[in-house]
Amino acid sequence: MVTIRDVAVHAGVSPATVSRVVNGLVGHSDETRERVETAVKSLSYETDHLARGLKTRQTSVTDSSPRSSPMLFAAYAISRLNFRFKSVILSVIIATSMFPGISVVVPLLRLFTDLGWINTYQAMIVPSLSFAIPLAVWNLTTFMKALPFDLEEAAMIDGCTKWQAFRRVLLPLAAPGVFTTAILTFIHSWNEFIIALSMINDPKIQTATVAISKFTGATEFQAPFGEQMAAGVIVTVPLVIMVLIVQRRIVEGLTAGASK
Repeated sequence: MVTIRDVAVHAGVSPATVSRVVNGLVGHSDETRERVETAVKSLSYETDHLARGLKTRQTSVTDSSPRSSPMLFAAYAISRLNFRFKSVILSVIIATSMFPGISVVVPLLRLFTDLGWINTYQAMIVPSLSFAIPLAVWNLTTFMKALPFDLEEAAMIDGCTKWQAFRRVLLPLAAPGVFTTAILTFIHSWNEFIIALSMINDPKIQTATVAISKFTGATEFQAPFGEQMAAGVIVTVPLVIMVLIVQRRIVEGLTAGASK
């Protein structure tokens, strides 16, 4: 919501002047009226643009929890099973996440143009997955290697199958690592900028980070640092909420693992 005070600060005039311009009263110059109208349009555009960006960011970030994805099973296979070329596979997985985003923008832009994916949600989701999955697999593999093998063997001696031992014994103990990895992958996808900026031109589906970067001032030569900082705080709120929620789950998982 845009207030008279916001417009006054943005236009560099007093709130009383803004009120006179809005109500159509006399006592102000044409220049002042133009500055107020420009400020109103600018603030309204930025507010709508940020709202659309937050909505798009909410829909573009996929389920970051490895519990409901194949990342957890891949980490389990690499850390607990013995097969050939396991070290090579793990090296390839981590190598794919070492490329900076700017180095793959041009190939992805060409590919998505041929596929007709420009200005679509999948143009943001697929690259985010390609960077988040290797990070999640690497973190979960390291965490699962630290879990004692004796627990899994004891469960199988008691009659559990390999799948039951994984689901009933290892998965509860791996909860801290799962939620920690979920935080990292979620933050990585939430803060992604270069791919969303390059693949999306439609303001209706641009992410919040891109929307903030395109804020404009009341005039052509004014940089809206105040509005951008305020929008940055708003965008950070969901991250803080998620970290607080998952932090509690991490503490609960550590306590449960210690008591067992």
